[in-house]
Amino acid sequence: MRALLVVNPRATATTERSRDVLVRALESAVDLTVRYTERRGHAADLARTAAENGIDVVVTLGGDGTVNEAVNGLMTAPGALTGLTGPPAFRLPALAVVPGGSTNVFARALGLPRDWVDGTSVILDGLRDGRHRVINLGRADDRYFTFTAGLGWDAAVIRRVEQARLRGRTSTPGLYARSMVSQFFTGVDRSDPPMALERPGETPEAGLGTVIIQNTAPWTYAGDRPVDPNPDASFDLGLDVFALRKLKVSATAKTVTQLAWRSGDPRGKQVVRLHDLAEFTVIASRPQAFQLDGDYLGERQKVHFVSVPSALRVIC
Repeated sequence: MRALLVVNPRATATTERSRDVLVRALESAVDLTVRYTERRGHAADLARTAAENGIDVVVTLGGDGTVNEAVNGLMTAPGALTGLTGPPAFRLPALAVVPGGSTNVFARALGLPRDWVDGTSVILDGLRDGRHRVINLGRADDRYFTFTAGLGWDAAVIRRVEQARLRGRTSTPGLYARSMVSQFFTGVDRSDPPMALERPGETPEAGLGTVIIQNTAPWTYAGDRPVDPNPDASFDLGLDVFALRKLKVSATAKTVTQLAWRSGDPRGKQVVRLHDLAEFTVIASRPQAFQLDGDYLGERQKVHFVSVPSALRVIC
């Protein structure tokens, strides 16, 4: 079995020594090639080339951003979606994810251990036993995502966190919480929600202030605590949506408290929840912050979302 290990050398949870240990462990199970990412988008290029060259498994060591790039590289390889029969999952290399970032939502949603050593052990067993899982992906216009996408407040918070990290701050639940509060009170037009969600054959959901899309549950983690707006979201189903209308202080604080402390399903006049959608479009009257898998991707006024069935095989 031929495998490519794509390493993000800036992964926060590993060191050079631990990466050497990982390489030796993988070499015991597969014919391994190791490549280090050098720039944003490089993991996508490496994964795409691996698919073109008939590699059996692409292994990532990094955070959710590295995983997202690798997935997009695989899904845009020649023949991934056209020209061959059968679902993409069986025409492409499998993906194995070694958790190396600060949060690792995708790996943890798959049931992998948070620690990279334990995660590597699970992956080695999966490779030796031929064990994998086929999952659906989401697509936002021409970009794929594994676990989440968002427009509005959610994405603007990620933008603030990324800006703080560029200034040398460490990514922590506290940094996210402070960024969320600051963005809510200083960067959100709470009285004039700009977004609408349109579905084929359905009445649009208008007046939305933030829109979160889930391809699985949970949506994210606050340290060890899962945050789960749509607990029925699944890699085996379509996309779920959690949206808020006017971001009134009292109603929003109640919803955030419910999410943070798991005190019940968030509901109310300001809450919109939609389950197992095949496709929909979010349209905004003015540019909105946009994120995929926890990476800020600029501003958008219109994004078309699609669920892609049986898109990827994951070693687990």
